[in-house]
Amino acid sequence: MVVVDGEGVPLGSTITSASPAEVKLIEPLLEVTYGKTKIQRLVYDKAADSDLLRDRLAKQGIDLICPHRSNRKKPAKQDGRKLRRYMRRWKVERTFAWLGNFRRLVVRWERHVTIYRAFFYIACMLIALRKL
Repeated sequence: MVVVDGEGVPLGSTITSASPAEVKLIEPLLEVTYGKTKIQRLVYDKAADSDLLRDRLAKQGIDLICPHRSNRKKPAKQDGRKLRRYMRRWKVERTFAWLGNFRRLVVRWERHVTIYRAFFYIACMLIALRKL
């Protein structure tokens, strides 16, 4: 999981297994990033549509912008005006495409996650240096 700024430059990241739910991984990701940068808005996909997560992030001063799931039982907590910012999510997807240009990250060949994590951070640094 990667947190990026408005230009797509990686600000923070965590590497975990693919089995836990994404909603449970958002807050640890923000704790890694929160000391470096004050996050005001978090744009995420439908996987983060959780009232409990919205309330916890609102206490920290972070506005969660994500579309509601189609099978949502409770009434919507945000209107369409905030979802206009969701249209800029392509910048996050572009960052994932930049990371995909580093072939070593596409398929994990390393046995140890520490080596993979090192190459991931090197790729993030190279992306940040290119944007300077």
